[in-house]
Amino acid sequence: MKISTTLRMTAFVTFTVSLILAQANAAEKPAAPPWAVLKPALDQSPLPQSQRLTDTSDLSAKMIAGIDRFLLKQIAQAAIERPQNWNRDLSSPEAYAKSIAKQQQELSAMLGLTDPLVTGRISYIGDAAAQPSKDFMIYEVSWPVLDDLNGAGLLLVPEGKIRGDIIAVPEADQVPEDLVSAKNPTDAYAQQLVRSGFRVLIPTLINRENNQWKMSNREWAHRPAFELGRTLAGYETQKIMAGVSILKQTSGDENRPVGVIGWGEGGRLALYAAALDPRIDSAAVCGYFGPRELLWEEPADRNVFGLLKSFGDAEIASLVAPRTLIIEAGTYPKYGFRTTASGELEVKQDGYTALKGKPGRLLTPDKKEVKTEFAQAREFVAALKPQAPTLELVESQQPVSQATLAALIQSLDADASLASASKSLDLKSREQADQRHADQLAEILRHNQRLLQLAYESRIDFMKDLKTDSLANFEKSVEPYRKIFRDEVIGAFDLKLLPDNARTRKYQVGPKTVSYEVELDVFPDVTAYGILTLPKDMKLDGSEQRPVVVCQHGLEGRPQHTVGEEKYRAYKSFSTHLAERGFITFAPQNPYILFDRFRTLQFKSQSIGRTLFSIAVPQHQQITDWLSKQPFVDKKRIGFYGISYGGKSAMRIPPLVKNYALSICSADFGEWVWKNAATDKRSLRYSYANKGEYEIFEWNLGSTFNYAEMAALICPRPFMVERGHFDGVEPDDRVAQEYAKVRFLYQAQLGIGDRAEIEFIKGPHAIHEQGSYDFLQKHLNWPAPKEAD
Repeated sequence: MKISTTLRMTAFVTFTVSLILAQANAAEKPAAPPWAVLKPALDQSPLPQSQRLTDTSDLSAKMIAGIDRFLLKQIAQAAIERPQNWNRDLSSPEAYAKSIAKQQQELSAMLGLTDPLVTGRISYIGDAAAQPSKDFMIYEVSWPVLDDLNGAGLLLVPEGKIRGDIIAVPEADQVPEDLVSAKNPTDAYAQQLVRSGFRVLIPTLINRENNQWKMSNREWAHRPAFELGRTLAGYETQKIMAGVSILKQTSGDENRPVGVIGWGEGGRLALYAAALDPRIDSAAVCGYFGPRELLWEEPADRNVFGLLKSFGDAEIASLVAPRTLIIEAGTYPKYGFRTTASGELEVKQDGYTALKGKPGRLLTPDKKEVKTEFAQAREFVAALKPQAPTLELVESQQPVSQATLAALIQSLDADASLASASKSLDLKSREQADQRHADQLAEILRHNQRLLQLAYESRIDFMKDLKTDSLANFEKSVEPYRKIFRDEVIGAFDLKLLPDNARTRKYQVGPKTVSYEVELDVFPDVTAYGILTLPKDMKLDGSEQRPVVVCQHGLEGRPQHTVGEEKYRAYKSFSTHLAERGFITFAPQNPYILFDRFRTLQFKSQSIGRTLFSIAVPQHQQITDWLSKQPFVDKKRIGFYGISYGGKSAMRIPPLVKNYALSICSADFGEWVWKNAATDKRSLRYSYANKGEYEIFEWNLGSTFNYAEMAALICPRPFMVERGHFDGVEPDDRVAQEYAKVRFLYQAQLGIGDRAEIEFIKGPHAIHEQGSYDFLQKHLNWPAPKEAD
């Protein structure tokens, strides 16, 4: 077989280069990588002054399971403690309204009703019916809500006398036309209402259809809103409230009564609107009311940060008093995203699903649960003087019953009578319904992007009370911001740490290091777990004390990955390498592991105003407290070094754990709010808005703490960013822009520029082991190893 000259030359060059490289490698004789030399410890004895760790189960999974039990108990406890947040004055309607104003403001803030409603005029787009009805007219309309956000839907106007106005809110997967003409005439209840003499406004809601990002449209709109301190439910509640304004404005009679009714998602929004808008005289809530402790099981767009601390459905219902509220215990809509055939959440423990949205389902309480919640609502307001409010429970076997409709219209006009079942109509506006929905969704997304642009200035205004004229004034003035961060962003449990009850056992031995597994108690059911690595040449009797570097893994990581498992090359065994340089290292298990199991923990936490870091912070407090007690540790020289999700931790844990003397954020620092809230086409390469990390979004960071503001909470302690040019987390310019604010604070304002650094590396999403190691040696006061000189 003849071989070409080109192939011969290629083979020769390849062989020559290989030979040269082999000779060079033989000459250098590099040290074997940690995974090749670390051996399991045959002797599993504990550290001095600790018990022997005997549990042979997966300690990381055990930790996650314990956190789950803890959070479920905290949710149940929140329900018990809710009455303490209320001080209802039932002596008169006026006194009652004043006494619940605080809770109304709290609910409004939770929903993100931050932006004021605007005044304007209703726009008539056209007739909605193919043939006009002799009883009423149907129009396609829009109305102003916020300065760049409008409501859109149908307006039904009866012929003759108008008895009142009603906003009929559809279920999310209904279009307004479904309430006017449906296969089942009783489902088209808006037609019955208008034929009974009431003008009816029907808004368009964002639906639950799956989009190109493999999540529901509602979750797609809610994610960036949540990061920016708003919610999709808040926007839609404001559309109802703006609808009330339009109906009042066009009625010609300020005293004309206004009602609201809804089923499913519409029932939820009707309840919120009636609770917050006293102009609504009567409300009917169908297919929604019940216990809310399983909020974390509901779809992502139902997530309201901190709701369960002050509100169950009964508490929200009490905000409507003394106005009329009708609760229908009947048919609830069915919906599940990533649920099993039995309706349970499909929580995957061993990998990702192709779908990117949060697993969730609409809750269907049994009638006994609805009656219990209703009885509690009635008990809250039963003694209201001079008379008890109208709170009525209707039992039904259909989505919106005739009894509920009759009760609603009679609460608005005692002389009204319900018209007969609706007639079939040909609605030409159905052809426009999909486009109307698309326009409404696009408008919300544009509004979110405008809020994202304004967030930069919002944060400047938020931080205006930070003093930088002296280091002493800075340290004093930053404390109120730390409290806001702890209580309102991260969330804190008002619990004392348990005694650590340290359990340890020798884990691995290398040429220069020995490591121990460590498990500590934190809260009931909550443990902290990690791997402590010690240089072999150090003494443990307290005759010398060394600095500690806490080495934090990334998403789905384990302590073992940072110590030296071969397949986790991005970590570069930095726990072991730093110990070989003479540092003590501790690699904790943080609670972002086991896929959906940890992600659902975030929603359990957020339902009571906490986050995953509400657990991680006390875990690290316990870890660093325990380290500080070890005779061989210098408690004033404990540093934090985290990569990826560990870099996210580097921005959130050291601000609240003052045992940390410095923090290094690797492969995560950047314009974090933009990364979570951006939905424009160019940004989606980097943004989490369309990714599978559905737990990543944090309430209202846009107006409070981006990464520069979090770094201010670490200051004046040393802070470093490790950034790879080819790290796909964010582009360099976004990283540099956010870091510029950090440098300005440290160097220009406080004159401590030597404490802040950024290292740009021609590399990927990985530990670099150069500038960061120099930074640790400098600020933890530890000499460089001789071989590195």
